[in-house]
Amino acid sequence: MEDFLQVGIISSTHGVRGEVKVYPTTDDMGRFKKLKQVIAEGKRQNETLNIEQVKFFKNMVILKFKEINSIDEAGKYRNIPLLVPRDKAVKLEPGEYFLCDLIGLEVSTDEGEYLGTLTEVIRTGANDVYVIRAKNEKEVLIPNIKDCIIEVNLEKNTMTVHLLEGLL
Repeated sequence: MEDFLQVGIISSTHGVRGEVKVYPTTDDMGRFKKLKQVIAEGKRQNETLNIEQVKFFKNMVILKFKEINSIDEAGKYRNIPLLVPRDKAVKLEPGEYFLCDLIGLEVSTDEGEYLGTLTEVIRTGANDVYVIRAKNEKEVLIPNIKDCIIEVNLEKNTMTVHLLEGLL
C-alpha cells in the first residue's frame, strides 16, 4: 500500500497573491476545508505546504498556501500532485477502498478461473469500471456493481468477480 494518497493536482495560478487552482482527485472536494497541510510531490523532493485559505469555484479548489505569496512562486507548482499521508486520509466505510489500493489486485471469477491483474479504474457517471489485463494481454472490463464484485481482499491482494453474461 502507498504511504501517501493523492488529493489533487495544481492546474494553474489564480490571481496575483500566490493562490493556485487545484483539480481535486478525491470524491469529496469539501475535505480540503479540513486539511491543514498537503505535500507537493516534487521531482527531486517533496515539500510540505501549509494551507492558509480554501475556496471553491465550479469543479476546482482554490488554495492559498502560507509558503507561496506571488503569482511567480505559484507558477512553479503547475501540474504538481498534492498528497496527504495515509493516516490523514478520510476514513472509509466498510466496502470502500482507495483506488490506488485496487491497482495490482489479482482477479479471479467466483468459479475459480484466473482473469488477470487489475490495471486501471475508469471513473464513469454511474459506476467505476475495472480494467483487468488478462494473460493473453486482452482487457476485460468489469463494472463495479454488487452483481459483479463478490469480494475484495487487500491483505491477500485478490478480487473475486462474477461475470455477467456478455462481459467476456
